[in-house]
Amino acid sequence: MTAVTERRPIGVPTTAQRVRNWILNPWGEPRGLVVITWIYVAISIVPVVVAILFSFNAGRSVTAWQGFSLTRWYLDDPRSSVVNDPRLQHALVQSLKLAGLTMLIATPLGVMLALGLARWRGRLASASNFIMLFPLVTPELVMGVSLFLVFVNLFTFIPLGTTAQVMGHVTFSLSYVVVIVRGRLFSIGRQYEEAAADLGATPWETLRLVVLPLLLPAIFSSLMMVFAISIDDFVISAWLSCGSSCDTVPIRVYSSTRGAPLPSINALATVMVAMTLTAIGIAWVVHRWMTRGERKGGKQTGMGQAMGGAFEL
Repeated sequence: MTAVTERRPIGVPTTAQRVRNWILNPWGEPRGLVVITWIYVAISIVPVVVAILFSFNAGRSVTAWQGFSLTRWYLDDPRSSVVNDPRLQHALVQSLKLAGLTMLIATPLGVMLALGLARWRGRLASASNFIMLFPLVTPELVMGVSLFLVFVNLFTFIPLGTTAQVMGHVTFSLSYVVVIVRGRLFSIGRQYEEAAADLGATPWETLRLVVLPLLLPAIFSSLMMVFAISIDDFVISAWLSCGSSCDTVPIRVYSSTRGAPLPSINALATVMVAMTLTAIGIAWVVHRWMTRGERKGGKQTGMGQAMGGAFEL
């Protein structure tokens, strides 16, 4: 009998060749970057998950698991829970107050600044853009120290406390609003404004009936982003604080962890994380809902809807 040798079809790579090509193919998907990204995400999220887990600890330890309790450090403990500890309540209220005031002040200022910088042409335009982006590239510690020196030595009529903290948060978060709104301005272009002018709209009517409605997704996203940045800020709030009466949640968490912390601190931090994630999630959902017509109908449909709705007087 003649042995029949099975031959591999020409052009079909072996298993070793496929593995080698999978690793070394420069035109393939960046698998190494995906692995590094997931490692980074795991390193970033795992400590937060552990801290949240210990907020449901039945005992008083933040390092040794002593059973599960859903509400002890949130509601049930008569002295140390988030609901019953006045210090934790005050820190949460102060953080919400700063975040709300920063939203109401920084977002309108950022929208106006973005409109001015996007339409400004001249020698000082580049310098103004750099100054606007300066808080984004400045380390927050440097920003906090600088603001502290400004209020102590220059703006002496403004005492350290809630007012100084709000002004510091507005200064730091204003650049984020400008970046988000300017990105939206550049994406929609100037054709809407030119079409409105051709139809007889004044500059104020164009701004009110065309530009601002188109900027609503970016404005709402800016609101939520400023909320998330302000409620999570520690450095600027600490440098501009007037004492325990101005402590925010990050300051209270930091102060408590230097002593003998209870799981109620983890519960307070969990509440803050939930608020931040909720704000970002709402911003994403609302932005997707507001821009659904642009994704479905494309540029022409979006333009037709914007111009048609803007001039229904």
